[in-house]
Amino acid sequence: MEEIKLSVHSLIDFVMRSGDIDNTFTGTSRMREGQKIHQKLQREYGKHYESEVVLKNETDYKEVHFVVEGRADGIYHGENEVLIDEIKSTTRDLNDLKYNSNPLHWAQAKCYGYFYCVKNYITEIKIQLTYYQVETKEIKKIVESFKVEELKDFYEELLDLYLDFSIMILKFKKLRDEHIEDLKFPFKEYRRGQRNMAVGVYRTIEEGKELFVEAPTGIGKTMSTIFPAIKAISRGLTDKIFYLTARSTTKEAASSAITRLSENGLQIKTVVITAKDKICINDEVKCNPVDCIYAKGHFDRVNKAIIDIYENENIIDLETIIEYSKKHRVCPMEFQLDMAIYSDIVICDYNYVFDPVVYLRRFFEGTVEKYTFLVDESHNLVDRGRDMYSYELSTNKIENIIKLLVENNFKIGDRLIKISDEISELYKLSKGKDFYIQNYLSEEFLDEIIVAMRLMERFLTSKKDSDFYDEMLELYFDFSKFIKISDYYAENYVTLVLERDGDIILKMVCLDTAPIFKYILKRAESSIFFSATLSPISFYAEVLGAKDYYELVLSSPFDPSNLSVGIVPISTRYQDREKNYNRIANVLENYTAKSGNYMLFFPSYKFLEEVYNRFNREDKNILKQDSSLSEVEREEFLSKFKEGSNLTAFVVLGGVFSEGIDLVGERLNGVAVVSVGLPGLSIERNLIKKYYDEREEKGFEYSYIYPGMNKVSQAAGRVIRSKEDKGSVLLIDDRFLKFPYRNLLPKSWGNISILNY
Repeated sequence: MEEIKLSVHSLIDFVMRSGDIDNTFTGTSRMREGQKIHQKLQREYGKHYESEVVLKNETDYKEVHFVVEGRADGIYHGENEVLIDEIKSTTRDLNDLKYNSNPLHWAQAKCYGYFYCVKNYITEIKIQLTYYQVETKEIKKIVESFKVEELKDFYEELLDLYLDFSIMILKFKKLRDEHIEDLKFPFKEYRRGQRNMAVGVYRTIEEGKELFVEAPTGIGKTMSTIFPAIKAISRGLTDKIFYLTARSTTKEAASSAITRLSENGLQIKTVVITAKDKICINDEVKCNPVDCIYAKGHFDRVNKAIIDIYENENIIDLETIIEYSKKHRVCPMEFQLDMAIYSDIVICDYNYVFDPVVYLRRFFEGTVEKYTFLVDESHNLVDRGRDMYSYELSTNKIENIIKLLVENNFKIGDRLIKISDEISELYKLSKGKDFYIQNYLSEEFLDEIIVAMRLMERFLTSKKDSDFYDEMLELYFDFSKFIKISDYYAENYVTLVLERDGDIILKMVCLDTAPIFKYILKRAESSIFFSATLSPISFYAEVLGAKDYYELVLSSPFDPSNLSVGIVPISTRYQDREKNYNRIANVLENYTAKSGNYMLFFPSYKFLEEVYNRFNREDKNILKQDSSLSEVEREEFLSKFKEGSNLTAFVVLGGVFSEGIDLVGERLNGVAVVSVGLPGLSIERNLIKKYYDEREEKGFEYSYIYPGMNKVSQAAGRVIRSKEDKGSVLLIDDRFLKFPYRNLLPKSWGNISILNY
């Protein structure tokens, strides 16, 4: 008998949901309150009450073996009774809530009741919905008793409504597994190092561990991870693959790899997740039944859309989602997220797994499936992760709303004044310094924000025609995200208050994501982190929260003689720059004198300008990167790199041209990197340094050296992109000859010359 795994939430959603998508403002401040409410109510029941109980049921129903799992808010074990408790917070009048007020709430609770009865061999159980009114703090409990036969009939009715789609899924999975078993590697032979990487990925998935791979350009990292992960699906080692990327170009590479495998006979369901602003087909991104025809009645039509696309498509990308969304008149954003549930491979941005605000709760809260994370260009996740879990509030933004409010309007003004004043009072503690730091975040301050949010909610739900509605909404969401991230605040955080351009900023700074990511990685059975630049691996493993991991460092598959590397030992330290600008300009003039296309990377725009102004540009084809480039301008810039164009480009290290670009053959002949790429001195960087110094005495390495040298290696990696490419890399800084910088240069570079100009 074939098996289907799904969550209680997914089952009920598919069978019972109906109506519109309506994301008009309803308020989010009660999310944090909801957690407190759960804890409060759970404490009231005492030692006989279990919280957050995982319940799982396996049922053979007709042709299918169903494995369904969920998490009950609580189970109370009395002397002669058992009670399943589902806790819901609400803004509705409790008098309006009756037994059938929300069938989905009852359906969920009844599933848990049935699962408990079957597991514990009991014939009757009480089920309670506990509603907490967040404004009045009143509680209403609705209790019903059910016999196990009633619950069984209800549960099997749900399964019956899901059955036809289940059979369709099972038929496809059987076909999928047969094709995967027959699937051959799509190239005649493995590149050097590629087989080792593929084997390492498969064994890591098999053992349920983590793997960090440094694999230089040319090995074929995308195929080396996707191919073995797909093989693991048919052997029951994983159920779903999340291919996680930092940029759209790497999403395209993953999709292309799966397309190539499909051309070789692979049958597998793959969805590419696209951001809402890019996939929306309404005139404006307004997700409500009044402003969007795709939102109105979406849930009444979406199941037909799901079945249609599942039956007819395997690779579900932006164009495919839009085509079927228009056909069935459903919201493409929600539709693609639904399809991710029924797909074997999900290709998406890091955010959908790691970000605390936008991660895909439907996958990671109450699932029975085994996941594999494939994390491409993993070096990017270090700073991205810190940004995800840091957030700031601006007193200027708060005070702007205060000025716009009518006096005593909803009492919001008084609350906002208090929040702004508290931030300003903290800044005064700096006593003339540029900033103030403390190692905690006041609960009283957070409570003030929550109270302000409640008052703002009244404004936002009743004053939609206000001239400053959008400004109020923006501040509200700032508060909301701040409160959400504050839940993670611990010893790996500091609170920073500083002045910036006349604005007082309060910022929660996440210094170390390891405690957070350690928990996130538990959502997957195995995780593979890979990049062309991942040295030292121990650093990346630590800051990304890995514990039980393997590491693999591969050599370049290309002939090392195709790349010549030279070091010019000139100091680029801040105190030496002024005296060395002319010398550096002269070195670069000599380096670019030979015909060809060159990119010259500088640590900052100021450094770039100083050398550019001294560089002899007469009779030369010169490009200079602007401080802000749109995506179109970036592509126009790159399009100028043609064979025979003899172009020299001044660009910024760590910017949009440092990674993710392929200028193959004669389109790029050489790269010069000026400096060891250390990030600019900043309060935040120094706080990271202090944090790691106190733990491992490696603060400068963790905060400055390792991130800087990664940028150097990424920039240098633009030169050799295929086995036919030949070119050169010039490194200008005397520190490249010293420890630890020399040890962090790519091992595949071989001989490095010391040049004196």
